[in-house]
Amino acid sequence: MLQLKKYFQQKISAAPLAVFRMGLGIMLLGSIIRFWSKGWIEDLYIQPQYFFSFYGFEYIRPLGNYTYFLFLVCGLCALFVALGLLYRAAVIGLSLSFTYIELMDKSTYLNHYYFISLVCFLMIFLPAHVCFSIDAYRNRQLAARYIPQWCVDALKLMITVLYLYAGLAKVNSDWLLHAQPLKIWLPARNDMPIIGHLFNKGWIPYAFSWFGCLYDLSIPFLLWGKATRWLAYTAVIVFHVLTALMFPIGMFPHIMIVAALLFFSPHFHEAIIGRISRWLKISSDLTLGNKKFYEAPSFILPVFAVFFIGQLVFPFRYLLYPDELFWTEQGYRFSWRVMLMEKAGYAQFTIKDASGKQMVVNNHDFLSPLQEKMMSTQPDMLLQYAHLLRDYYTLHGFESPQVYVDSYVSLNGRLGKPLVSPATDLAREQDSFQPKLWILPFNDTIKGF
Repeated sequence: MLQLKKYFQQKISAAPLAVFRMGLGIMLLGSIIRFWSKGWIEDLYIQPQYFFSFYGFEYIRPLGNYTYFLFLVCGLCALFVALGLLYRAAVIGLSLSFTYIELMDKSTYLNHYYFISLVCFLMIFLPAHVCFSIDAYRNRQLAARYIPQWCVDALKLMITVLYLYAGLAKVNSDWLLHAQPLKIWLPARNDMPIIGHLFNKGWIPYAFSWFGCLYDLSIPFLLWGKATRWLAYTAVIVFHVLTALMFPIGMFPHIMIVAALLFFSPHFHEAIIGRISRWLKISSDLTLGNKKFYEAPSFILPVFAVFFIGQLVFPFRYLLYPDELFWTEQGYRFSWRVMLMEKAGYAQFTIKDASGKQMVVNNHDFLSPLQEKMMSTQPDMLLQYAHLLRDYYTLHGFESPQVYVDSYVSLNGRLGKPLVSPATDLAREQDSFQPKLWILPFNDTIKGF
């Protein structure tokens, strides 16, 4: 207990948090600009007729043409966070707007969106604006050179949780013993310059699978260690650059490369700030602040304690559900299971009612190609879509319509098999946190975490 008390009294330069603040803001601003310029706002949130909400967040929906305004607010907040201008309001706005965007449609879910939402939440409570910020420049009473050590370590811990849980999730028989799904994905990238021809070799997917697992399990600890930090950071760059080249996962690799800088010494970050200060011709006395120590409010530590306990426990909620996690996906999201499976699916819905009326649904009439692809393999989205069809056909002449689906799903190269019994009326089933007993058994085993 004495050691713990001593740890929470330790102080550190505010420079690492300031550099991270700038990097996070710039990365998110670039992501918003990229999203807008490629027309993805229109494609993903304006054109589709229907959206798949997250359970419990059904009230969060795209805002029509006002969705552009939401992205504008998010981008401006990211810019203000980077500059340290009106920081507290800006980071709250960034956290709320980005999380709202993330929750608008389940079809676009990615682990790194979840990671950014959590980091933005943590940043609300952290004094990232007391050093090298417009706020500190305008208000010298705010400026401080030192902050509590745990303010930086909290972000390091968040990064460690992501990597460690992603690594534990890879300790499974499909990933390590069968090199799935990399055995499917890598040969499809054999047209890459220089290294593409290697992806046709049988041993390469196994090498990538084992390296990916060992990387995730070891990299946070290697980054923590002073002797291994530069070697580890080189591995971070190589790993995430390769990931960015081979797989379309957006800004995540770049964000992780920037985030890993947090593990470097305060002197390293002070040197970064000093160099930027010279470029901008700003005195280091203004950029690094005076010798003052920023005392964090006492309520933050209990908030963070609850937050991190939740992060450690929540990914294991899948243990509460029967059958194979990759098949049912009950407890799969928000658990740092990154790129672990390749699912291909087919779902054809039939609407019936008591009068004998019957219709086979054309999914293209209701869903975008991305939505249909994601829906056809994920049980909760199949159920949501069935309820959408039930409500639609109720308004178009069907009396108490029944909704049935012929669904076939292939998981990690296995032969396709039915996901839902074609005799199950999904219009009568209800979504909840309870096990979805209408999902057919996987009848196979993927051993691991």
